[in-house]
Amino acid sequence: MGKLKFYAALWAAKLSRPALKLTGHNGTNFPGELALKICPDFLRYVGKPEHVIAVTGTNGKTTVSNLLCDILEMDGKRVLNNRFGSNISSGIATSLVAGVGLFNRPRYHAAVLEIDERSSKRIYPYIKPDYLVLTNLFRDSIMRNAHPHYIADFLTASIPPETKLVVNADDLIACSVAPDNPRVCFGIRKMDTDVTECINLINDNRICPRCNGDLKYEYLRYHHIGRAYCPQCGFRAPEYDVEGRDVDLENMTMTIADREGSGQYRLLSDGVFNIYNMVTAAALLRQLGMSHEKIAGYMDRTHIVETRYNVEPVGQVELVMQMAKEKNALACSRAFDYVSHQPGRKELFLMMNCLGDEKHWSENVCWLYDCDFEFLNSDEIFHIVATGPRARDYRLRLLLAGVPAERIDCQEDEFAATELLRFEPGSRVYMFYGTDSLALAYKVREKVKALGEEAAK
Repeated sequence: MGKLKFYAALWAAKLSRPALKLTGHNGTNFPGELALKICPDFLRYVGKPEHVIAVTGTNGKTTVSNLLCDILEMDGKRVLNNRFGSNISSGIATSLVAGVGLFNRPRYHAAVLEIDERSSKRIYPYIKPDYLVLTNLFRDSIMRNAHPHYIADFLTASIPPETKLVVNADDLIACSVAPDNPRVCFGIRKMDTDVTECINLINDNRICPRCNGDLKYEYLRYHHIGRAYCPQCGFRAPEYDVEGRDVDLENMTMTIADREGSGQYRLLSDGVFNIYNMVTAAALLRQLGMSHEKIAGYMDRTHIVETRYNVEPVGQVELVMQMAKEKNALACSRAFDYVSHQPGRKELFLMMNCLGDEKHWSENVCWLYDCDFEFLNSDEIFHIVATGPRARDYRLRLLLAGVPAERIDCQEDEFAATELLRFEPGSRVYMFYGTDSLALAYKVREKVKALGEEAAK
């Protein structure tokens, strides 16, 4: 009976795909939702590729997943992924529906699946990855993910014992996940920009896990990411199996090394978070037996997807699309920090609003007070436009961060807000947007481009 129900679910899900296209519906996750509704154990029975790689973590999992997919495909592998669907159980099911034939035979050599941390208990009982890449664990949406130590425990209870972890050794919270599983640790050696004391509003890992003493850092990048040690009991972060070192931001290069060798890599971005993404991907690919020379060559042909960061000239300014995930204090803090350190005069357009929450209930704004808006209190940031349903919340938070009131404009309507931009010649206009506002951001961008071109006449 179970197999009959499974095949009914598989065929119904497969038939739904052309039906959605014919009726003009998107329905990204609908086939998976349908399959799981008909057969709740669908993920148990559906055929999987020979090799399964899962990617999870608070930040960076989409970029790392995309890098891995692109590089494996360049290497001639047929790779199943969920980059065009969601990272929850219905999205995974939709991808696996597409990955098998009518009689459940897998069509792909490998799968790279981005998996939401909270969805792990619904996925890992049925899908047992050969490798699980854990990028980091941070404070995320307080309504959904609570504290990162809670998520670490949640993952530990869900990850299959045979899965090998590829984990960030510079993140002690991530390192605490599934302590009995085999693992490979990666990290980045000291950089010129490192500090030894946290300058961010939040640091979720201040206490030694062994003796409860105060942790110190040999070097610290942001929040709790860095090389931690305890002066009281001698506890230290794990040693690196794969490491990034000699990071040269001027020449945009770094070395990635392990016990078997090393290679020089061209940086995809000067942002520290993307340097971590490169080391993360390389650590996994080395586990698959790929040489440093080959990985570096493939990475040289990749790029950060335009939905994350994109620059284009518009009139007498440069327009920058900068992803900053809404409700995520760390993601926005990292984006603010990065932009604040870019040279030249800057004008900001803030529209990181959770439109999904706005439609159904309300958005919890406590994350704004964990986020480092203080990075935006800079003389080079001469103007900030706050827009969307949370425009006034942004204005209040900017004022509390010390940003002068005369530098802030506030307009709820995103299209009307574009009229407030000044387009100072030679400056950069940064549009900050989140995942919920992505489609709207592209529409607003077209108006910003038109206004920018008009201002240059």
